[in-house]
Amino acid sequence: MTNHKTFLLGVVAGVFSLTASAQVKFSAKIANKPTDTIYVKSRGFSQMIVADKKGDFKATFKVTDGMFKLEVADQYAELYLTNTSDLEVNLDYKDFDNTISFKGEGAKENMFLAAEMLKQPDQSTFEPILKAKNLEALKEEVAKFKETIFAKMPQGLDAGFVAKYKGDVENGMKELIQNLSGAFELKKLNGTPSPTFKYENHKGGVTSLEDLKGKFVYVDVWATWCGPCRQEIPFLQKTEVAYHGKNIEFVSISIDEQKNHDKWSKFVTEKNLGGIQLLADKDWKSDFVKGYKIDGIPRFILISPEGKIVNADAPRPSSPSLVTLLDSLVK
Repeated sequence: MTNHKTFLLGVVAGVFSLTASAQVKFSAKIANKPTDTIYVKSRGFSQMIVADKKGDFKATFKVTDGMFKLEVADQYAELYLTNTSDLEVNLDYKDFDNTISFKGEGAKENMFLAAEMLKQPDQSTFEPILKAKNLEALKEEVAKFKETIFAKMPQGLDAGFVAKYKGDVENGMKELIQNLSGAFELKKLNGTPSPTFKYENHKGGVTSLEDLKGKFVYVDVWATWCGPCRQEIPFLQKTEVAYHGKNIEFVSISIDEQKNHDKWSKFVTEKNLGGIQLLADKDWKSDFVKGYKIDGIPRFILISPEGKIVNADAPRPSSPSLVTLLDSLVK
């Protein structure tokens, strides 16, 4: 007769063994691959996978259930993985987003993520959010938008994935509310006297806001290390050309630290930046930056010829709405 204690210990050991051995089984076939090394990554986790003799990628590894990125050279795809995933990925690197597909355990969740990555945002869906007049109206519109996202999720997805995806959406919506509610505070600045500046001019000497009185002033607060700032430079240069000779000055205020003065000066020279190029005296702590409650860059500001704030969070040079705004004011 089997000893009950021995039997139970065997069952426990068996369950523990199954749990301990559970891990992701991952494989990928990549046409036109530019590299023989790919990565599966998340915060605090990185799994390198090297191609075998056939050029395919195979690996088993343990994860904490959640979202990951599959990185192939400079392209990536979102992944959802658990230690029960048995996932095969197929794609053509030359048409990465359109060709990626999944087979096996976890395929449905990852196909959903791939489809979401392909969707082009419909700007009209954001209009009610962007037109909200106050915080309560903003929260209501964001809640409606969130529910439309959840309603479009297909049935039969893994419960853990659904919880994680909804949690990420919730966090994204909270961040959206936080960012847009800050815009309500900035709108209160419109029509009030602008904080002033008096900073070093790249061409020599110093330039103040008072020196520019009588003209509209479009201010770009930026830094040499800021990628999104650099992306706006070509659009800003075109805008400067379009409004050359009109009643407006274009001022770029860098918040690079003073220790990087030479880097800023060299950048302005090499990139042939136009307008009035200034360097703030105390980077983020500069009075002008604090006066406009700037905690992220690039930031664009429009000031009237009388020195009052027209728009404390003006459209970017890459936005068509900037042309609409300037054409309505600048002669």
